[in-house]
Amino acid sequence: MGIESVLFYVLAGLALSSALALVAFCRSGVPAALCLALTLLPLAGIYVLLGAHFVAIVQVLVFVGAVVVLLLFSIMLLDPEGDAFEAPRPEQPALKLLGILVALAISLLLWMRVPVGLPPVTPVPEGFGLAREFGLRLLADYLVVLEAVGLILLAAMVGAVILAKRRID
Repeated sequence: MGIESVLFYVLAGLALSSALALVAFCRSGVPAALCLALTLLPLAGIYVLLGAHFVAIVQVLVFVGAVVVLLLFSIMLLDPEGDAFEAPRPEQPALKLLGILVALAISLLLWMRVPVGLPPVTPVPEGFGLAREFGLRLLADYLVVLEAVGLILLAAMVGAVILAKRRID
């Protein structure tokens, strides 16, 4: 087993464990956003291992940087502390344990069905993963989609500000 395999398993384990922590233990928004960031960062490392350096940079800048900061900003803007969570019920720890056991059983079944060897790797085409190729495709083939996503994000920001202002007034 090479260093790439070891790094992959470490990064995948970190991503999975932080995702499980997000689902199992985070009851408020700020720790959930930080667990989300901790889930997304190892994925960037996996992209680097795959040779997609541009995708890894975009993962860190856009998802970890912008999305998590926007999520934290909206959580703090909308003040969720006023909406208190209900007290945990006595059966919740047992249900969490049952969910973890079901997830482990499904993982074990999938692990047993996966073939031992990996298929041969096909060579990557020239220019794959370069920012120039990505930009040309994005601005030539997907310009309308890019603009639509920008308008949707703008509408979401305006809606969040209106909701926060209404709550302040």
